Amino acid sequence: MLYFNCDYMEGAHPKILERLAETNLDHTLGYGEDPYCLSAKEKIRLACGCPEAEIFFLIGGTQTNATVIKGLLRPYEGVIAAETGHINVHEAGAVEATGHKVLALPHRDGKLDAGEVRSWLEAFYRDGSCTHMVQPGMVYISHPTEFGTLYTKSELEGLKSVCADYGLKLFLDGARLGYGLAAKGTDVTLEVLARCCDVFYIGGTKVGALFGEAVVFPKKGTAPGFFTLVKQQGALLAKGRLLGIQFDTLFTDGLYFKISAHAIEMAERLKGILDRAGCSFWLDSPTNQQFVVLGKEQQKALEGKVSYEPWEELGDGKLAVRFATSWATRREDLDRLEEILETI
Repeated sequence: MLYFNCDYMEGAHPKILERLAETNLDHTLGYGEDPYCLSAKEKIRLACGCPEAEIFFLIGGTQTNATVIKGLLRPYEGVIAAETGHINVHEAGAVEATGHKVLALPHRDGKLDAGEVRSWLEAFYRDGSCTHMVQPGMVYISHPTEFGTLYTKSELEGLKSVCADYGLKLFLDGARLGYGLAAKGTDVTLEVLARCCDVFYIGGTKVGALFGEAVVFPKKGTAPGFFTLVKQQGALLAKGRLLGIQFDTLFTDGLYFKISAHAIEMAERLKGILDRAGCSFWLDSPTNQQFVVLGKEQQKALEGKVSYEPWEELGDGKLAVRFATSWATRREDLDRLEEILETI
């Protein structure tokens, strides 16, 4: 069976496993105060061009989203997100469980539009009874989005401007950030994110690590008491060095960017294979997530041989599905997929 369901089906990059094994019997302080975490933070600050950035390591994406949002919002505030946003659809109400409502807005291929966010805010504050409503305190976006689409530098700057005008925080979910940064034609870099966002995170779970996300606050003092909140949320790993070692490895010699680029290379090859097999694309994605439409015959031919993520039923037996590559996708797996599709 070939698996293209998602980008976190494998374990970790071999270099990470090697370093975990090499340092297994080291004695270090806990809770992120070890030299590996300190080294990783310095490397991330350098990559982001933010020498004063505050960085925290958490274990997983849902936990990170809920903790960051809780840490930056007042009790009566909510977070604006695209209706397709991960926090609105696929996190089992984790944000709402912290007491903060997700204020879902329409999307454009998974993205929020700055003009539409501004119009929504204008309408919200024109309402004479707005003080009886959940107050917007943050805008949440992800890069790449759930649809594998990317924001441009200009679009991020537009959202930053809206947030500045209304006193909102801009939070970028970077669970798949490596694949967005490596996509062809993008003008978004870590430095751009650091200038535009109040907080973002660099995903490790889906980009080469066993687990872990690195939360970056570009400006010092953005979230007072965040370390304590991380502990309160059960997100503070006692053996913090396990996170530090992984991110220190990922940000040594550009490994994070190299393995992300490999996933994009494999995605481009995958796109060509699917195109030659006569598959139509549900939407155009420059990232490691590729969305195609499969007819009944194609679904039958792949059954029991290739696993993918069903996305949306389109009628007449057609199904929009997602194929995802990752840092670990092998060329021989793509060759095998092409052979299977050629039999249809």
